[in-house]
Parts: sequence; C-alpha cells; structure tokens
Amino acid sequence: MTRAKPGGRTTIRDIARAAGTSTSTVSFVLNGSWQHHRIKEATAKHILALAKHLDYQPNQRARGLRMQRSSLAGMIVPHHRNRFFAGLIESFESEARRRSLVPIVVSTQRDHDIEEQVTATLVGQQVELLVIAGVRHPEPLNQLCRSRGVRCVNVDLPGADTFSVVTDNVVGARNLTRMLLKDIPQSGRVIFLGGREEEYATDQRVEGFLSVCREHSRTVEPGDILRCGYSPLASKAALEALYSDGGTPPAALLVNSITAFEGFAMFWQAYPERVRHARLACFDWDPFAACLPLDTIMLRQDMEKMIQTCFEWFDDGAERAGEVVIIPPRLVIGNPSESQFLQKELPDAEYYQP
Repeated sequence: MTRAKPGGRTTIRDIARAAGTSTSTVSFVLNGSWQHHRIKEATAKHILALAKHLDYQPNQRARGLRMQRSSLAGMIVPHHRNRFFAGLIESFESEARRRSLVPIVVSTQRDHDIEEQVTATLVGQQVELLVIAGVRHPEPLNQLCRSRGVRCVNVDLPGADTFSVVTDNVVGARNLTRMLLKDIPQSGRVIFLGGREEEYATDQRVEGFLSVCREHSRTVEPGDILRCGYSPLASKAALEALYSDGGTPPAALLVNSITAFEGFAMFWQAYPERVRHARLACFDWDPFAACLPLDTIMLRQDMEKMIQTCFEWFDDGAERAGEVVIIPPRLVIGNPSESQFLQKELPDAEYYQP
C-alpha cells in the first residue's frame, strides 16, 4: 500500500491517485457530503482508510475559507500569572473545545496599544468569537469586533457595546469586610490596598468596603484607600510609604487582587514585625496563602460560571448589548484548597439571586 510522502504533506491528489478515483470524489468523502453525490459507501470507507494510512491532515485555513469558518476561539487577558485569569483561561479552553473550536489566548499586560493590536490580529484571523477579559475600556475593541462581524463578550470589566459578565464586586467586598472587621477594636485602622483609579471593579470593591465600615461606625480617611495598581512592587511601595509616614499602623487590610497580595507578602518578608498581628482579607484566592502565619480570609471568584455564561450567550445568538450579568463569588475561609473548596456559609452573607 502507498505510504505517506517522506518529508512532504499528503494532498487530496495523493489520496485520489492511491484510490484510483478523482480528486472531487475524495473531496466529497473527506468533507462528509459523499452521500449527496451518489458515492458508494464502500468507496467512501476505502478513501477514509487511505487518508488515515497516508496521515492526511486537512488544510484548516483552506477548509475555513470554503466553509466560512475558522474554528478559532480567541481570548485576551492582562496576564497569566494569577489564579483568577488562569482559571478563566482554563474554563475558556474547556468550553471552546467542547464546541470543537481551537482556543487562542493572548496576554496584553494591561497595555491599551497591545490590546488593540492583538484584537485586530485575532479578528483578522477570523476568530469565531472573542472573550475580552480584564480590559479597562473595552468599547474600542467591541466596536472593532462588531465592524468585522465577530461576536465578543467582556469579562471582569464591563462595556456598553456588548454583553458583559462580571463578579459581584460590591457584595464580595461587603462579605470580606464584615469578616475582616470581626473583633477588630473600634480604634483599629483598616486599609484598602490595591486597584486602580476610575476602574469599575476597584470602584465597586471600595464601595462595598466603605459601606460596611459605615455600618460599623468606622471612619475611613482618604489615605486609608491605597489605589496603587495591581503590581506587587507597587503595593509593597505603598505599604512602605504608609508605614513611613508615622501614622497608626493598620490592624486589618483588605487587599484587592492576589498580585497586590504578593506585594504584601514581600513587605511582610522584609518587615515581619510590622504586620505580625494584622488581619488580612484578599479579593482573590490562592491556596498557598493558607501557609502564611497570619489570619487570612480569601474570596474566590467563580471563573467557571463566568465563562459558562459567556458561552451560553455565544450559543444563544441574541445580542443583549450593554447587559451585565453579575456572578456571585465564593468566600473561602481558613485553609482553602484548589481541589476541595472549603467554604463556610455565613449567616449575614449576601448572595446574588438571578
């Protein structure tokens, strides 16, 4: 029997030559339409067996042009290094493959120019859908997708021009803050660390934090809200500045994101005595934080449900532009584990009701 060409790619012509039939017959068999062209089942089986034996690999680009499909699913994220975005990526890849799509994920480092460049490239590759995660101002990207007929959805940070899926940031911050303030003396200083100015997620988390502080009749000064960004070095520098100003050291901190929490860990390693008795809450989750010898509460966003909701929207076909679906997070207390989410139901916790 004929073998695959050494050093070359098997073509439809090679299969036709081996089968003693026409290239059109082979093409009809390979694209599954042979029954409509009165091709015998025995012939079809013979051609498929030859294609497998010759290690035939279809040209996906040419196939996509013929079928007006690329079978590609795109996603952009700020970076891969924290568990929230990594979890979104894993769920995205799983949902894409369930639909026989090939996932393509690109990080943009929260750089607007890179976001636009990557989006334009993915749209140019005719991705069938695009998930835009963690982009501060997604509207230009949404408009680019719409102009090229590519359906897109915003995740984590919403936009007005398409469907968006976000975490319930306000309720999550309220639940974290309630746990954070439990048994903290009224005179104890409470700090919000991390996040950016004029950013949807940070604004909502600060709102939830402040509302619970007001419930407890706590005064929060402007200097107690440290929107230093998300990078570890920035949050470490913010803490160094906080402790160097001679003010009251914080009794408790709500840290906005696991990357800002990494900055706290760096500060703690450098100055362990300064934060030894501080209580921590983090609007993010990492099981290794349980190893810290500090009282730590963490919140895990439901990445699986967020991505599932995105693909349900893609499957449905209705535009629902400007609609924002809010997904409740999980509160993880004590010893969180990646394989076993140990959660404590809180009697005063608020949960999203769809």
